[in-house]
Amino acid sequence: MSHNTFGHLFRVTTWGESHGPALGCVVDGMPPGIRFTRGDIQAELDRRRPGQSRFVTQRREPDEVKLLSGFLEEEGETLVSTGTPISMLIENVDQRSKDYGDIARQYRPGHADYTYDVKYGLRDYRGGGRSSARETASRVAAGALARKVVPGLKVRGALVSMGQKSIDRSRWDWDFVGHPDNPFFTPDPQSVPIFAEYLDAIRKAGSSVGAVIEIVAEGVPAGLGAPIYGKLDQDIAASLMSINAVKGVEIGNGFEAAHITGEQNADEMRMGNDGKPIFLSNNAGGILGGISTGQPVVARFAVKPTSSILTPRQSIDRDGNNVEIKTKGRHDPCVGIRAVPIGEAMVACAIADHYLRHRGQTGRIGQ
Repeated sequence: MSHNTFGHLFRVTTWGESHGPALGCVVDGMPPGIRFTRGDIQAELDRRRPGQSRFVTQRREPDEVKLLSGFLEEEGETLVSTGTPISMLIENVDQRSKDYGDIARQYRPGHADYTYDVKYGLRDYRGGGRSSARETASRVAAGALARKVVPGLKVRGALVSMGQKSIDRSRWDWDFVGHPDNPFFTPDPQSVPIFAEYLDAIRKAGSSVGAVIEIVAEGVPAGLGAPIYGKLDQDIAASLMSINAVKGVEIGNGFEAAHITGEQNADEMRMGNDGKPIFLSNNAGGILGGISTGQPVVARFAVKPTSSILTPRQSIDRDGNNVEIKTKGRHDPCVGIRAVPIGEAMVACAIADHYLRHRGQTGRIGQ
C-alpha cells in the first residue's frame, strides 16, 4: 500500500493501524533551528483525543506522543529541530478487536471495507486499519510542528453545522471554541444545547450524522502558491479531502459564488496608508489564482455521517451473499466533531509546505 506521504518540502509520512500496537509519523523537511516542546504537540493531540464526552467514541486512548528523532534538547522543556527527520510514535492501548469479529467478512455500507478488499485482496477489519479515523492522530502531531514553520501563522477551526443544525455567525466567538463546556468546537455558545439535544437523539437511535468544519488561517504571507499546478488552494483542498470521511471542500465563499453576480463576488481593493492593499471583502478565501493574497485563508469541508452504526443496513459479504449488518463497538455519532483539529493540522501542513517552497524558489516572502 503506497501513497502514505504528502507534501513536497514539508513532507509527512504516516504509518500504523487502528488496532495495531502503535501509529505515528515521520516529518521530513522541518527546517533546523525551530524551537518547540513536547507540550506543543501533546496539546493538539489532546484536542483530538477520543473519549472526552458522550458525543464522541468512548475508546480510551491517552494519545501520549513520543519523539524519537530529529531534535536536540535545550534548557528546560525546549527542543530544537536539527533539520533531520522528526519521528513520532503514539501507542494504541485500548483496542477491542473482538467487537469487529462479526463483520470480518462483511462490508459496511458507506465504508471503505469493500474498496480496500477489491483493491488489495484483503482488508484489516479490526476498526478499518488505515481507513480508520485513528490514523489522523499522526497528522495532528505533524500539524503541531507545521504551525512552527511559518512565523506568525495562526490556524483555527470550528464546527459550523451538524446535520440540519447550524450556528448563528453573528455570535461567532473564537475564545469559546476551546472552552471546557463546549464539546463541539462550536464558536456559537448558544448552539451547544441545540447540538447536544440533536446528537443525543441520533446517538440513542444508534445512528450518526455529518458536519461542516471551517478552518481559518491568519498570518499567511502574500505570494504563497504557484500557477498552474501548484496552487495553494489546490493543495489545501487535496489535504482536506485526504481526511477519512470528508466528501467536499470549498475555499472562501465556495459554491455560493455560483449563485451571485460578479459585482457581489469581487473582493474590491483600496490602497492603505502603509502602502499595502486593503481588501474590502474576502470572498476568495485569501487565495487568487492559486496564490495567497495576505488575507486570512478560509476553507470549509463536509464530513459524512459515521459509517459504523447500530441500525441494521443491507449489504453483502466476501462470498457474495446478501447480509444485514450492524456494527458493534465504540464509534463517533458525529465524527465531524473531532475533525476540527485534524482539518487545522492539514491546512497548517499545506501552508508550511508552500512557505518553504516559495522561500526556496524566490528567496523571499511576500507582504
